[in-house]
Amino acid sequence: MNGLAMYATAQPAFYDDIVTQHAPLVKRIACHLINRLPASVQLEDLIQAGMIGLLEASRNYDEGQGASFETYAGIRIRGSMLDEIRKNDWAPRSVHRKSRMVAEAVREIENLHGRDARDHEIAEALDITLEEYYAILQDASSNKILSFEDMGNGEDSMLDNMSDNAPGVLDGMHRDDLRRLLAEAIAGLPERERLVMALYYDEELNLREIGAVMGVSESRVSQIHSQAVIRLQARMANRES
Repeated sequence: MNGLAMYATAQPAFYDDIVTQHAPLVKRIACHLINRLPASVQLEDLIQAGMIGLLEASRNYDEGQGASFETYAGIRIRGSMLDEIRKNDWAPRSVHRKSRMVAEAVREIENLHGRDARDHEIAEALDITLEEYYAILQDASSNKILSFEDMGNGEDSMLDNMSDNAPGVLDGMHRDDLRRLLAEAIAGLPERERLVMALYYDEELNLREIGAVMGVSESRVSQIHSQAVIRLQARMANRES
């Protein structure tokens, strides 16, 4: 039974109508997300999670708040899909651990030299080869955030990792202030990393499309993106050290 049929049989006629009318919105959001996720994430799973978000939106919508139902529902649908992805995190704990090790190495190198940490320096600090370092970035790439707004959400989000690296970094800081600091940190990234972040988060290109723009392989774009996110974690944590 597909997501639409499952929820239609479980809900009153009012919710059935809501689901039927807005099912295309759920599918559209799911298809947009799936293009930016690993192959292990199934479209049907996103659609079913989105249906739950749609039903929650129909129960909680308040037209007095000014937003249209479709706008409100779109936010809840996407949020429900992202929650499902985080709940079924496909990245082993070793991937998270190695990402934190890389972030710490970047932080130490940049504090020492006062400039961007270079790939070979990071590999040397970790006592691994450059190829092994790139493999860590590749493994980490499937666990990175889906949009700029998502950087602050989830158990293994950027902001939570920053808090792990520097306890107190979130204490007393308004979410908007933290986003502003994050935007400033992105502006200070090396040129190629900054370009990847802009194309991925602002222009919403997928990794293959970014590779075509930059003239590099999709896997190389994935590595650059991972390195950019890890560098941001290191630099944001460094603000409180």
